[in-house]
Amino acid sequence: MAEAHQAVAFQFTVTPDGIDLRMSHEALKQIYLSGVYSWKKKFIRFKNGIITGVYPASPSSWLIVVVGVMSTMYAKIDPSLGIIAKINRTLDTTGYMSNQTQNIVSGVLFGTGLWVALIVTMRYSLKMLLSYHGWMFSEHGKLSAGTKFWMTLVKLFSGRKPMLYSFQTSLPRLPVPAVKDTVNRYLESVRPLMDDEKFKRMEGLAKDFVFNLGPRLQWYLKLKSWWATNYVSDWWEEYVYLRGRGPIMVNSNYFAMDFLSLYPTTLQAARAGNVIHAILLYRKKLDRQEIKPILLMGSTVPLCSAQWERMFNTSRIPGEESDILQHVKDSKHIVVYHKGRYFKVWLYHDGRLLRPREIEQQIQRILEDDSEPQPGEEKLAALTAGDRVPWAKARQAYFSRGKNKQSLDAIEKAAFFVTLDDMEQGYRKEDPMKSLDAYAKSLIHGKCYDRWFDKSFTLIIFKNGRMGLNAEHSWADAPIVGHLWENVMATEYLELCYSVDGHCRGDPNPNIPIPTKLQWEIPEECQEVIEKSLSTAVALADDVDFCSFCFDGFGKGLIKKVKTSPDAFVQLALQLAHYRDMGKFSLTYEASMTRLFREGRTETVRSCTVESCRFVKAMEDPTESRENTLKLFRQAADKHQHLYRLAMTGAGIDRHLFCLYVVSKYLAVDSPFLKEVLSEPWRLSTSQTPQQHIDLKKNPEMLSSGGGFGPVADDGYGVSYMILGEDFIQFHISSKISCSETDSHRFGMNIKKALVDIMALFNLSKNCTK
Repeated sequence: MAEAHQAVAFQFTVTPDGIDLRMSHEALKQIYLSGVYSWKKKFIRFKNGIITGVYPASPSSWLIVVVGVMSTMYAKIDPSLGIIAKINRTLDTTGYMSNQTQNIVSGVLFGTGLWVALIVTMRYSLKMLLSYHGWMFSEHGKLSAGTKFWMTLVKLFSGRKPMLYSFQTSLPRLPVPAVKDTVNRYLESVRPLMDDEKFKRMEGLAKDFVFNLGPRLQWYLKLKSWWATNYVSDWWEEYVYLRGRGPIMVNSNYFAMDFLSLYPTTLQAARAGNVIHAILLYRKKLDRQEIKPILLMGSTVPLCSAQWERMFNTSRIPGEESDILQHVKDSKHIVVYHKGRYFKVWLYHDGRLLRPREIEQQIQRILEDDSEPQPGEEKLAALTAGDRVPWAKARQAYFSRGKNKQSLDAIEKAAFFVTLDDMEQGYRKEDPMKSLDAYAKSLIHGKCYDRWFDKSFTLIIFKNGRMGLNAEHSWADAPIVGHLWENVMATEYLELCYSVDGHCRGDPNPNIPIPTKLQWEIPEECQEVIEKSLSTAVALADDVDFCSFCFDGFGKGLIKKVKTSPDAFVQLALQLAHYRDMGKFSLTYEASMTRLFREGRTETVRSCTVESCRFVKAMEDPTESRENTLKLFRQAADKHQHLYRLAMTGAGIDRHLFCLYVVSKYLAVDSPFLKEVLSEPWRLSTSQTPQQHIDLKKNPEMLSSGGGFGPVADDGYGVSYMILGEDFIQFHISSKISCSETDSHRFGMNIKKALVDIMALFNLSKNCTK
C-alpha cells in the first residue's frame, strides 16, 4: 500500500544503549523524488506566471529596454525628457549611493517603468482592437481592406508564442446590451410562436418593462459589468448549475463517445493504461500552459481560456441550498471504481509519471482483485446521481469524519474518476442504431451508481475496450471537454499505440505499490439514503430515450458547395423535422459561445425565427415553387447566421434577460415580463459539438461518435450534433419515454428526411440518398 510504504520510512527501537534508528533508503528516495517533483512544478508555475504576467512582452525584453536606456545615457542622450535626472536627485537625498551607482539605478528604474508602460499600452491597444467585431459580419471568404489592416494590427500587438492564458488580460469585457434592443429582439423571436392576441399582450408587458422597471435593473447590471470581470458568468454558474436541487445525472451532465468503428485494442486494462496516460500528458501541458490558446480568423482572434483552469482535480461538493466547486492545485492520484469497490491509484513513481504499461498493470491488478464490496460501498455513488439535498445531508452526517472522510477526500481530490465497466458497449455494424443508443444511455447514466457524477469528468472504460466520458457541466462547457477528448484520442492512437497482442508498449514494473482499496464504514441509515437516491436516479434514467446515428448522406463538403453555413443548414433541417414531428413550431435553443470576451461562456441562439417558419411552411406546401422555397431558405439561413454572430459578439437575448431577472430578485421586485420570459420551456434544445483537433482527411478511420445530453424539457427533445469532416454528421437525440408526444427515433427519421429534402432543392439529391 502506498500510504503504508511511506509510513515505514523511519523505524526505531529502544534498547538499553539508546535508540536504534533504522531508515528505509527506498522510502527516503521516494520522499526526495516527490519533493523534487513538487519544487519543479512550483518553479514552472512561477516561471509561467511571469511570462503570462508580462505578455505580450517577454521577460528578456526588459533587459533589452534597460540596456537601450543605459546606452543612450552613456552617449550623453537623455531618453527620459528629464525623468532620470529627477530620479537621480531623489536618490541623492538618501546619501547611500555614489554618483555612478545613482546613474545606474536611475537608468534601471526608468527602463523598468518604460517597459511596464509599453506592456500596458500594448495590452490596452490589443483590448481595444479585440473589442471590434465587425469582421464577424463580413461575407464569408471576402475580407475588406479595413479588416485586413485590423488583423495586421492585432497580430502586431499580440506578441509571439502565446501561452494558454497569455491573452486573458487583453480580452474585452462582455458588453451589456441596451434593454430596448434586447426586448425588441426577444419580441421578434417569439412572434412566430404566438397568435395575435398573445403577442399583443406580450408587447404590452415588454413596453411597460422597457419604460419602468427595466432601466432601474439595467443600472445595477451596468454597475456590475464595470466592477466584475464578466457580468453573466458567475450568476450563470451559481443559479443555473450549482443551485439546482434536482439530479445532475441526465439533467445537467453530458457525455462524449469513442471512435465510431475503430478499435485500438479490446483489452480493458490496456485501453485504460494508454488513455489515462494520454490524459495525464494533457494535464502536464495544461499545468505548464503549453496548450495553445484557440485563435479564430486565421489564428488572429483569441478565445478566453479561463474554463481550462478547473478541468482536473475538481469536484462538485453538495450543499443544502447551493453546491460549490472544490478545486485543488494538484493531485497525484486517481480513483478507480470496479464491481462496487473503490481503489486509489498513485500516478507517480520514482518522481516520474507512470508509463502506459505500468498504468495497465495497476488497472489489471484491480480487475483481478476478487474482494467483495464493503456494506453500502457498491451503490455509494448513487448519492451523486439523485437529488442534491439528501446527498448534502448524508455527506455532513456520515462522511465528515474518520475513514469515510478520508476515502471521500480521496475521490473528491483525485485528478479525475475512472470506471471500469463490466459491460460491453460501442458501435456494432450488425445493429448500428440500437448499439449506439445503448452506448449513449450507458455513458449518460450507467447503472446510476457506477459513475461519480460530481467529478469534473469520469473516464469510463468498458469490458471490450470501448470508452467514453461523463462530464459535470458547471465548471466548463462541452467544447472545452471536447478539446481534451480529441487530444487524448489522437495521442492514444497516433503516438502511444499498442503492441501486436493489444497491450500497452513497454514492460510492467513489479516494484510499484499495488492500488489502495478505499475503506468505508457506512451505517444502515446511510444505506437507506443511498437506496432512496438510487430509486430517484433509476426512475430518471429509465425514462430517457436516445436515438444516436451517423448520417452519411452528405456532410460539410456538399453543404459548402451550395454556399450555406453547415450549422445554419442543420438548424433549418431541425426546424423542418420538428414541425413534421410535432405539427407546430417551438422555442428553440442553440448554444453558442461568448469566449471572445473574458470569462465568457455561452449564449442562446433562438433558431426558430419568422424566416425559418416561412421556409418550413413553404417546404410543406406542394403548391410552392422551388425558386421561392430556395429564396426563403437563403433568407432563413442568413437570419440564423446573423443571430449567431450577434450572440457571439455579446448582443444575445437570453443572458441579458437572465441577469436582469437575477437583479430583480435581489431587489425583491416583481416583473411579470421577466417572469414569463424565464418560464418559457425550450422544447427543442440543440448544440453543435465542434471538431477541433482530429484531421479526418489524414486519418479517415478516426471518425468520432460525438457526444450528447439529456432532454431539457419533459415534453421536448435534446439534440446534439457533430459535423464530421466533409461527409458525415453525427446526431444524438434524447427525449422522455413518459411523454406521449415525443419519440426520439421518430424524430431521428424526420431529421434524416429533412436533410435530404432540403439538399434536393439544389438538385443534388442524387448525392444524398443513402
